[in-house]
Amino acid sequence: MERNNLYPIFLKTDQLRILIVGGGFVAEEKLHFLLKSSPDASVTLVAPLLREGTLEAGAGFQTTFCQEPYHPDYLLGHHLVIAATNDPDVNRQVFEDCRKRRILVNVADTPSLCDFYMGGIVTKGHVKIAISTNGKSPTTAKRLRQFFEAILPEDISLLVENLNTYRRKLKGSFEDKVSRMNDITKPLVEED
Repeated sequence: MERNNLYPIFLKTDQLRILIVGGGFVAEEKLHFLLKSSPDASVTLVAPLLREGTLEAGAGFQTTFCQEPYHPDYLLGHHLVIAATNDPDVNRQVFEDCRKRRILVNVADTPSLCDFYMGGIVTKGHVKIAISTNGKSPTTAKRLRQFFEAILPEDISLLVENLNTYRRKLKGSFEDKVSRMNDITKPLVEED
């Protein structure tokens, strides 16, 4: 059986500069979900044509719009790039330019040209769950996201805050603290 060998990470997007190449529906979707999860992200979006909805998706955030064709100079200073144009040649060029500069890139709907995938994300306060189907089924990721959004209580963040407060009060070695936290949280998952 195949397995998902991707390594999930959570990026501090307020410390990164992100470039999206494209101004249509797909770019709008990428921008929307990026800003929904990370509203403090600094994003530049470049495309010769920008849909009104795409402009609206970035309004009120740290989003810069450049209405002109993609050029490799746009990569300067960016840490992460998403290519989301309707032109496969432009998307491939963005991928190749990023590879030369060792910049992580995602080419929408082209897994072979991706260093990372943008999975489904569930956020409830301090708790964030990322869901990946290894690029095979975005619909499954969407349904799993909806499932977790429905079952996780809104106040789960309070549990996280309380456990964090308790953890900071613990004395002893790291191993002692882990053992004590395991003892405290084990009843949360035990069946009656």
